[in-house]
Amino acid sequence: MILGSMAPRRRWLLLGLTALAAVALIAAGAVVITRLTSDNKPGGAPVAGSPTPTPIATPTPSPSGPPPGADITGPLNLLLVGVDTRVSVPGWEPHSDAVLVLHVPKGLGQAYLFSLPRDLLVDIPAFPKAGYKGGKTKLTHAMSFGSRVPGKPKEPSTAQGYELLRSTVAGYTGLRIDAGAVLTFNGFDRLVNALGGVDIYVDQRVESMHRRPDGKYRESVPGGYTGPQQVYEKGEQHLNGWQALDYARQRYITGGDYARQRHQQQLIKALTTKILGEGLARQPERVDQVVAALGDTLIYVGGRRIVDIAYALGGMPENKFVLVGLPGSGVGKGSAYRGEQLTAVGRKFITELRAGRADAYLAANPTLVVRS
Repeated sequence: MILGSMAPRRRWLLLGLTALAAVALIAAGAVVITRLTSDNKPGGAPVAGSPTPTPIATPTPSPSGPPPGADITGPLNLLLVGVDTRVSVPGWEPHSDAVLVLHVPKGLGQAYLFSLPRDLLVDIPAFPKAGYKGGKTKLTHAMSFGSRVPGKPKEPSTAQGYELLRSTVAGYTGLRIDAGAVLTFNGFDRLVNALGGVDIYVDQRVESMHRRPDGKYRESVPGGYTGPQQVYEKGEQHLNGWQALDYARQRYITGGDYARQRHQQQLIKALTTKILGEGLARQPERVDQVVAALGDTLIYVGGRRIVDIAYALGGMPENKFVLVGLPGSGVGKGSAYRGEQLTAVGRKFITELRAGRADAYLAANPTLVVRS
């Protein structure tokens, strides 16, 4: 069966699975799939290191041969980036609003997902391709600085921006990034709606800055927005597509961006649990079909095909998907605010993760585990 003949719900389930598999079973709470081309224009060259789109009629592997990705044993470190591209603004440079790292230890039997604050103060290395000389600034700027294409000021490259962000994250965490994906806001609600919505525990009352109760956008005025606000009350909630996207975007709430990171992770796990129930990661021909059908809507960067990683991670038990919240604090105050830094406890988790001692560290610091 080709993808175009699938029922809409099944087709979007597969799309969601591919997004999850590509970035190790995750779909960031405020984002969806964006571009596969290196210059962000239809017909552009594929991103270096990304898989060549395969034909829809991908043959099923021979029963006598190994399944795709069978030789992938880990460890794996996968980077998922949620990007605010504001595509309606000519020349707008993409900013990474969500930066998530998934670490899968050797054996692929468990996974740890943690977020890095968008305003984390980091050393961004020089990046001659974009004419950037390097410096210490907020993590979110790595994507925008790296996206600049000399001689094309109104044609930033999200894929190129990802290269600099990947190097920055690798340098900060000490983790080798094996593969990653870049996702944007547009269309995520279609995925959630195709899944029939998502059930999530809202852990605090959240007032939306962007949406009205009917789902329409609030009116933009100087200094913010005006009009009735959508409110997400504390407790078990069933969210449709636009509500899930909106809920996971809010950071002007109690807890600020750290609360937003927590809400994104909770939504990721809820979606992951729902999609894993379909068992699609172990159907390589279906994953391959989706990759081909996505065309220029996905940036995937990795040394292995997306179908290989999907299959390798498809057998991971749902209860082995651990969400980790890294605490941090501001550097400077008021007009002297420079960004965020992780606390010693947060930084030590990354050190222990690299050393293979994450479970022991989380047992000693249980408040780091995000409850879904």
